[in-house]
Amino acid sequence: MEGEPTAELIRAQLRRLRLNADLSQEEFGKLVHFSGSQVSAIELGQRPLDRFFLKRADEVLGTGALLTSLLKLAERDGQPSWFRPWLEAERQAQQMRCYQPTLVPGLLQTENYARAVIRTDDMICDDELERRLSVRMDRQSILSSPDRPKYVAVIEETVLRRADEGFRGLMTDQLAHLIECAERPHIHVHIVPTEVTMHVGLVGPFALARGSDGGWVGHLENQLGGVVVDNDEDVAILLSRWESVRSEALSRRQSIELMKEVMTS
Repeated sequence: MEGEPTAELIRAQLRRLRLNADLSQEEFGKLVHFSGSQVSAIELGQRPLDRFFLKRADEVLGTGALLTSLLKLAERDGQPSWFRPWLEAERQAQQMRCYQPTLVPGLLQTENYARAVIRTDDMICDDELERRLSVRMDRQSILSSPDRPKYVAVIEETVLRRADEGFRGLMTDQLAHLIECAERPHIHVHIVPTEVTMHVGLVGPFALARGSDGGWVGHLENQLGGVVVDNDEDVAILLSRWESVRSEALSRRQSIELMKEVMTS
């Protein structure tokens, strides 16, 4: 996996902790519900690190979640270089703004919705899908942390109504989660109704994060990944476009009522 130095540290710590507990690979495997050969393959780096395995290992070895915490670091280190500055901006943000014309924003996605979105890329294997999914779910923790930022999202109504027969149950759960998020005091979700046919935001999704120093950083998504925007002039343009997009959306309460209507229709 990417972030290999951290992955090597996890494997070394796993082996050290197991030996300190005076457990053979077979004995340890029985406790974590894996075979001894699987434990060996994980320790030797012949098998990818598994979140469930490490969670069980933490419980059995009484590590205080050391191994799963290290896995989160490895996953963060394994992110593409262009994305790491934005992850850091998210973690330090006091305010966040996001506009999405085609999808529910990542920080508000359910696990099943996120998996379906990631799975649309048929070039990634199952292990990579699960790695990306765990990173996305972990990112959401900033919205429930003690120093959580104020988060404002603007979404197109068409995003809520994109549900064929096979996707409807998943989308119903996603809408329920979105409503629950929108009713938290620090999260605002605003919907741009379908009757607003053209506006500047339709050019593409973007996000903004304001740090403790008062400065803003932007993030633009594209088919190849994304780019972090920290140039003052470009950030000013994004802030101006945010105001334009936000002005087209319904109020917070109207948006929640619309989401409830879509969910039950």
